[in-house]
Amino acid sequence: MIYFDNAATGGFKPDCVTGAAFAALRNCANPGRSGHRRSIACAERVYACRKTLASFFGAPSPDRVVFTKNCTEALNIAILGGLGRGGKVVSTVAEHNSVLRPLQYLEDTGTEVELAPLLPDGNIDCRRLAEMAQGAKAVIVTLASNVTGTSPDIAYIRQNIPEECLLICDGAQACGHRPVDMGELGIDALAVAGHKGMLAIQGSGALVFSERFNPAPVLFGGTGSESFNLHMPDFYPDRLESGTLSYPAIVSLGEGALYLKPRIHENRDRMLYLTAMMTEGLRAISDIRLYSRPNDAGIVALAFENMQSEEAAYRLSEEYSVCVRGGLHCAPLMHEALGSDGLVRASLSPFNTEREVEYFLSAAEKLAGE
Repeated sequence: MIYFDNAATGGFKPDCVTGAAFAALRNCANPGRSGHRRSIACAERVYACRKTLASFFGAPSPDRVVFTKNCTEALNIAILGGLGRGGKVVSTVAEHNSVLRPLQYLEDTGTEVELAPLLPDGNIDCRRLAEMAQGAKAVIVTLASNVTGTSPDIAYIRQNIPEECLLICDGAQACGHRPVDMGELGIDALAVAGHKGMLAIQGSGALVFSERFNPAPVLFGGTGSESFNLHMPDFYPDRLESGTLSYPAIVSLGEGALYLKPRIHENRDRMLYLTAMMTEGLRAISDIRLYSRPNDAGIVALAFENMQSEEAAYRLSEEYSVCVRGGLHCAPLMHEALGSDGLVRASLSPFNTEREVEYFLSAAEKLAGE
């Protein structure tokens, strides 16, 4: 079976990642909760993973790397814990529901929320976004659309929004596929999905944040520190990490970052090449409408004129053994802006091959020909 659903979850994990997760399962203890040697060793390994991610993303300190179970949790901490109620927040119509739903909650409780539109070519209108950000306390924007793979100009956004305005980025589809340096880009909070481009196992994620961003906890419980204190600790990462950490997921994320670091530019070129190959081939097929251009997120969105996206995805799976995703991809406003009621999304990884792309194009042509 050909796996083109990497934007949902990466289909291939390097041996170093799966080996680290398996070793953690075999020799597991609760990091930072006990004083025996195995617990201490696990805590030291968790801290090493924080250092790895801090270096990988240009964070100011390992203590400002907070581990989560996914990117959604990281975004909820950043939005609900970091912004509070009231004031104005600006985002875009290209966002995933993991941004839109927390923002809807804030809007329902007194926060003004404005969403920047798309340009006619499907890109986010960064100029309009910057104009809307005047007087806002935060801008929240995806680094790459999970529908089309389009990426806004983050450097332009940071340069053209007020200095005091926080910049929060959803890195679910970009992290691992391209270099993301928070310091260089001026990102205050970066939400990371471990199980996609970062190559880690499911249940892994992180929120990485700057020294001027100080989110409050949205989950309360044990941290292994200051147990006498009925309030959450006032220092990071403990302030945001309640309950037992998923040690196997964390070490897999650390290994994924170590694996990617020397390969990140090569992977980016590979993704651009494969998506260019796929989009060029799809453009030549009649009765298919293409919504993506070559991109380093590895995402290609298309519509079959003669069938709904869910049916097309089902038939590609059952008749051609190709895994893609149909539907709205949890990004309803992006589809509304594109004039779509659902698209087929083929999402690639650097481990996919030219032969797999050619087979997919052949299958798509047969379906479109019907």
